[in-house]
Amino acid sequence: MGNGGKGMNDGWDKLLRAARAVLNEREVSPFVYAGQVGAAVETERGNIYVGACVDGVCGLSTCAERAALYAMLTAGEHRVRRVVAVKEKGVVPPCGACREALMQLMPDAGKIEILLREEPRRVCMLRELLPDWWGGDRFEEQ
Repeated sequence: MGNGGKGMNDGWDKLLRAARAVLNEREVSPFVYAGQVGAAVETERGNIYVGACVDGVCGLSTCAERAALYAMLTAGEHRVRRVVAVKEKGVVPPCGACREALMQLMPDAGKIEILLREEPRRVCMLRELLPDWWGGDRFEEQ
């Protein structure tokens, strides 16, 4: 897994600020908790979409990364360049379901950059987190 650039010029700081801006851990009801993880997705067009996690005791939950993806898709975009998720303690990697959701977006999704650690910067490509992905052949069939 590679190391990204450091400092304000690498672009991650803007995404980190956007993800942290939606952190707002709270109990919505006795059944729903929200905001303990925030995420930011940067598209190839340079737009940033954010989302916060929503956890329900019924098991119908949404990770922050997927919430950000849904906002992006609602706005009409689907080509992701970079993703970051944060908790109060710092950067967290995407779970398996979020990795899968990202991989299914586009044929070259394996090139999506994921921030794994803020300091020192640690960045990898999605394909490093999900090697030998099962669905690549479907994109080739199109």
